Amino acid sequence: MTGHATEAAREAGPGHAGRPSFRSRLRRHRGLAAFGALVAVGLGLVIWAQLAPKGDVVPLSVSNAGPDGARAVAQILGDHGVEVHDVRNYDAATAALDGSSSPTLLLYDRNGALDGQRLRDLADSSARVVVVSPRLETLRALDSGIRQAGVVPDGTPALDPGCSLPDARAAGQVSGGSGFVYDGGTTCFRPSGSAAGVLAAGADGRLVVLGSTAVLGNERLDELGNAALGLRLLGASPDLVWYLPSLEDMDFTGSPRTLDELAPDWVRFVGPWLVVVALAAIAWRGRRHGPLVFEPLPVVVKAVETAEGRARLYHDYRALDQARDNLRAGTLSRLAAALRLGPGATAEAIVDAAARHLAMPASTVSGLVNEHPRSEARLVAWARELHTLEKEVKRR
Repeated sequence: MTGHATEAAREAGPGHAGRPSFRSRLRRHRGLAAFGALVAVGLGLVIWAQLAPKGDVVPLSVSNAGPDGARAVAQILGDHGVEVHDVRNYDAATAALDGSSSPTLLLYDRNGALDGQRLRDLADSSARVVVVSPRLETLRALDSGIRQAGVVPDGTPALDPGCSLPDARAAGQVSGGSGFVYDGGTTCFRPSGSAAGVLAAGADGRLVVLGSTAVLGNERLDELGNAALGLRLLGASPDLVWYLPSLEDMDFTGSPRTLDELAPDWVRFVGPWLVVVALAAIAWRGRRHGPLVFEPLPVVVKAVETAEGRARLYHDYRALDQARDNLRAGTLSRLAAALRLGPGATAEAIVDAAARHLAMPASTVSGLVNEHPRSEARLVAWARELHTLEKEVKRR
């Protein structure tokens, strides 16, 4: 009985006893399994981060709790009894303004989504309009007499009120930072040496232009008088309509403006003037300085002209070393021919032969031939000395 069992196990052994189990395979490849699990967890976190709903990141939005949002000032206004209506489109803004007796409108149209007519309708429906960093087209549509006048200079830490507006005087200093300045009406918080300010108010006080988003942003609301200025500008009435136009508010029904409509009036005079200038330049640069000279080819150029041309090039580019090498090579070649040394003679052999021929020390001839002039004046003098050496060798 035992023999049969042993024989059966022996027969089944190659198929079952030699096959590794799942647990043994896992132990053997536990490093690879841990790495695979880590990669899977990392991919899962990345996918979750991409698909997870993100908070409001719109600048100066009352729902944005980030540094450039305005959630803090909206909550403070709410704690002081001001109902903040966060509207997302033009229709909702119009409905919110019509539903209040004397509403204040905060408008931050950073993309220029609203046209002139809708801007005027919003201003007519509001008791007070606070426009933040408006574009040139927005100011022109509101017809307030306020215009852009540049930016706040870098390195301006704080700005003093410097005006008679009660809101500005009560707030005191505000953050300078990066912002725009405006001219016209009553201007406050003016940089040094400028008549334009970050805050500008119309004659009747209904329109207020604020050129800095940092005054209302979460990041700097607790600095200086930023919070006081924001609360006084926006908390004058119990209803505040907070409207940030988006691309959805843009009107795409009309035909796009042509290039002629976009260009200013003075461009029509610049075009013909540029044509006249171009024709004058063509006539000036393209005129001939005499009739063309026809010369049969090939043209024979004298050696002296080539030498003078190369000399001018060396002089223009201050190529002292290149000129020295050419002068030395020419001198050695002519000395070898005069001394009948042949084309294969080395520089040392030519120098020794010249020294023996002139009965001079070889070091004297070698010092002259191998000299490296460092100035143009010395190069000219050295060339003359080489020429004198050649004449003495040929004379004897």
